Amino acid sequence: MIQEDMRVMTHEEIADHIFELKLQGQMVQQITEPGQFVHVRISGKTDAVAPLLRRPISICSADLKSGTLTLIYRSGGLGTGTELLTHAQIGDTVDVLGPLGHGFPVSEAPTPARALIVGGGVGVPPLYGLSQALAKRGIQVTHVLGFRSAKDVFYQTDFEELGKTFVMTEDGTYGRCGRVTDLLETVPFDIAYACGPTPMLRALEQTIIDKPLFVSLEQRMACGIGACMACVTQTTDPNDAKGYRRVCCDGPVFKAREVEL
Repeated sequence: MIQEDMRVMTHEEIADHIFELKLQGQMVQQITEPGQFVHVRISGKTDAVAPLLRRPISICSADLKSGTLTLIYRSGGLGTGTELLTHAQIGDTVDVLGPLGHGFPVSEAPTPARALIVGGGVGVPPLYGLSQALAKRGIQVTHVLGFRSAKDVFYQTDFEELGKTFVMTEDGTYGRCGRVTDLLETVPFDIAYACGPTPMLRALEQTIIDKPLFVSLEQRMACGIGACMACVTQTTDPNDAKGYRRVCCDGPVFKAREVEL
């Protein structure tokens, strides 16, 4: 983990209030697993007062050769921090702490294997780097991506380059109408990975009970390094000595049913 002023290489809106930010710096060399995240300190060039706390953002993907990492985040009505971040321009620097947390354990996927990757909304980005890592190991990947409507869809083509991809929208304005769980019975898989809203993860845990499932939690954080205990979640095992996990440093990825959702 390091703190670094990373340089903005590209920054664009790729869906409704969804931004793709590519940063360059030495931190990229320390990323060990897909699903890790960074903590971004926002400093505004506008009249707005910059927030005190950093903002956690999942790492979408990383390119070791170019030393760049890609972040995808949502802005618009979610607070001052992400709104200020949208003003970052090419050539600017962004104060980043990371990489943080434990990501998806790619090595636990048997080979050959068929992996199911399920994402919802802004839970989709870290699954792209995961899919890249699995495909590199020769694992067949199938993606089921859920969004609210057509205006919210992003990265479909990128996922399609790695494996079969189904897009679901709640209102049926794009892809198939419904929720991501609607397709589970029709997709063969040996191991599953998911990131998205808690209700979606809870539904997956209740559905996928006879195969390995790893879930990445979306949680409010303050310090991002496990000191403040703001992101604590309870474990499900009554015999667990600690009784809790810190999402920022013990996670954000956990085995299904390890912690309460």
